[in-house]
Amino acid sequence: MKVPLLAVSCLALACLARAADIPDAAEEKAIYDLLAKSGVPSASVAVVEDGRLAYARAFGNASIAPARAADPSTRYFIGSVSKQFTAAAILLAAEDGRLSLDDRVSKYYPGLTRASDITVRQLLSHTSGYEDFGAEDYLVPAWEVATTPDAVIQAWAGKPLDFEPGTRWQYSNTNFVLAARILEKATGEALGAYLKRRIFDPLGMKSAGDGYADRNATDAVPYTRFALGPPRPAATEGIGWYYGAAQLAMTPSDLALWDIAVLRHRILSSDSYREFTQEVLLKNGDHTGYALGIGVGEMDRIPRLSHSGEVSGFLTSNAVFPTRGTAVIVCTNEDSVFVFGTIASQLAHWLLEPERRIAGEATRAEVDQVRAVLDGLRRGTVDRPLFTSNMNSYFSGVAIGDIQASLKDLGAVRSIVRKSESLRGGMTFRSYAVQLEKGSVEVTVYLTAAGLYEQFLIAQDI
Repeated sequence: MKVPLLAVSCLALACLARAADIPDAAEEKAIYDLLAKSGVPSASVAVVEDGRLAYARAFGNASIAPARAADPSTRYFIGSVSKQFTAAAILLAAEDGRLSLDDRVSKYYPGLTRASDITVRQLLSHTSGYEDFGAEDYLVPAWEVATTPDAVIQAWAGKPLDFEPGTRWQYSNTNFVLAARILEKATGEALGAYLKRRIFDPLGMKSAGDGYADRNATDAVPYTRFALGPPRPAATEGIGWYYGAAQLAMTPSDLALWDIAVLRHRILSSDSYREFTQEVLLKNGDHTGYALGIGVGEMDRIPRLSHSGEVSGFLTSNAVFPTRGTAVIVCTNEDSVFVFGTIASQLAHWLLEPERRIAGEATRAEVDQVRAVLDGLRRGTVDRPLFTSNMNSYFSGVAIGDIQASLKDLGAVRSIVRKSESLRGGMTFRSYAVQLEKGSVEVTVYLTAAGLYEQFLIAQDI
């Protein structure tokens, strides 16, 4: 459902900086269109290229009623992206000799379940076995009531373990509430003050802070949705629940400053950075895909450090590509539509794989020619001067017969949309989504410099 107040034209902001043409006008339009189609009130984007903030823009409304446009200075909750800050804070404390990743939980909380068998490292890598208090993707009534981190810890880390420490990976917010309190006991300093002194202030992250304790009128308003209904104002968690696990709010541009520090190995020492980004393996050597407060993986073989975040009314994606000096951040203020992930994925592909950048709209002549070829094949004929000798050899009697038989019952072509365009082998590659009266197919073509089809393949659209 589209939101009338969004109107996509209700956009405001200025680019803080912009490198080359990424995202360009076509790509920005694609983001506008995604936001409008999804009905999500707003999305705020920041891009790091070559280790510097290159682009920041917000789309849509930070508030629906009264209408208030989002801009790059609008803060969003970043949810579980907060976990990497808690992990970094513990690594800094370890550098200072205040604690160790191999410390047992029992050193700080001797009364918890199996506390002498679980390490700080296992808390930060979700391999401890402590049950997650926050598994649900909706706001549980109990969470609306303020609590304390110690109350959460006693209730959930006092339960029997879900598995033997180090033998499985299972996401648990309980781990990071406990880790944050261990940091405070080891340093004698509150988590928020420690993060501000050691990370936020040195990096100039002026907007970063506890979103529950210091919420202000200029922050994005949280929204939720029931099935395909309209956005509704979302209630938020009470103070204390997500302490150390998901409590931070900031602008995407300030989160980008942290990503730049990760790319440039600032704040953390070399040894700490290695611990921070190195995948933690299970006792049997199996992979977890997780380091300390951050996921470790890849996108099309490009190394990626990433984490998503969700709290009531907000979704965030943060991805850092160390070998490319690039990071992509997307924040939205609705928790029921995952457009944030689609935008983040598209931005990453546009930035890192130029051949997958948005193709311009197909011309009328281009569409008409594809349609004419398809219509001919539905009749069992081929306009052979349009094709190279290789493609003409492909169109054997058997091939034409199968193509005609499989397409004729699908009816006439209703629409042809170019999905992508790139270069390969000295030719132009294009893919099309073709909608017929009774089904759909995908067409992929290669065009030579002379304008002949070296390829014209029709495949089932799944």
